[in-house]
Amino acid sequence: MQISRSEQKRRIKEVEKLVAELVSLPSTVLERSPCPDEIKPLLQETAKLQGSARQRSVKHITKLILENPVDELYGFIGKHRGKALEERKQLHTLEFYRDTLINEAIEQQQICRENNVEWGENWKSETLTELKGQIHELDELTLSRLSYLFAQTRNPRYSREIFRYLRSVMELHQRNTALKAKG
Repeated sequence: MQISRSEQKRRIKEVEKLVAELVSLPSTVLERSPCPDEIKPLLQETAKLQGSARQRSVKHITKLILENPVDELYGFIGKHRGKALEERKQLHTLEFYRDTLINEAIEQQQICRENNVEWGENWKSETLTELKGQIHELDELTLSRLSYLFAQTRNPRYSREIFRYLRSVMELHQRNTALKAKG
């Protein structure tokens, strides 16, 4: 699945917010963070800066952090600052998948019209295949049907239904993952 430049920029901005939260933590807490060891001193130095120097340093640290997975850092910040940042990242991810699925459905509908081919509710989607690989609880037929209905009618109700369904399945997946980790 191709990620647009705008989406890449949005994701980088989210990581910048994560870095800003890390910088605001006390140095004793930062020492226990799952950051790579070479980044911890940079975070502590950035905490002392103000204004544009701080912003430049946050952007620099963001580039360094993007080289590693950031999920652990979101969990760490969640423990110390609340889950808002992690939940916001999750909502952006769901919006991205919804928009990608809708755009793919509209594109598929257009291709079928041009080729005079019948297009149905159970159409094959690369986005759904990728999502199914990540979230096993997902029902591809439900999402393909909702995206088909949106492409046919352009009714925003179906877009909202896609988002609600994705959110509920994501929550179910997280609960199942948490249960497996405990048991």
